[in-house]
Amino acid sequence: MAREKYFKPIDGSPPPLRNAITRKVRFDELDPLSIMWHGNYASFFEEARVALGERYGIGYMDFIANNIIIPIKKFHVDYLAPLVFGETYTIWALLHYNPAARLDFEYQIFSKDGALMTTGCTIQMMLDTQKNILLAKPPFLEEFCQKWRNGLVQ
Repeated sequence: MAREKYFKPIDGSPPPLRNAITRKVRFDELDPLSIMWHGNYASFFEEARVALGERYGIGYMDFIANNIIIPIKKFHVDYLAPLVFGETYTIWALLHYNPAARLDFEYQIFSKDGALMTTGCTIQMMLDTQKNILLAKPPFLEEFCQKWRNGLVQ
């Protein structure tokens, strides 16, 4: 069965930016069924999102330095198979290009043997320090996106 895409491709947009982190299921992360507790996935997505932002220079601290707040507007997760104690897994964060003042992240969690275990997405909106919604990207992000569109960011 084909999985629906979280974000529709935008004509002329660059390919998503990608970054992966690897973790191991810890005992304290399990629920009474001895599988990964569902509530942990928000934290896993966050960890992967932070790593991607830091890699490309568009992390939380970069937004804060530019007086921008980027709260989560939408969080979605699809659990395909459970993670179990001791299992090593990889979380991929993909940032999809969007011309609007928002960040569209997709997540894929793979087991050590490459099985797709979990997928999800988040959308972050942009606010100024008075919590007004931004309708245009801040200049530092627009400059970054211009480089991304021109193939200078990979």
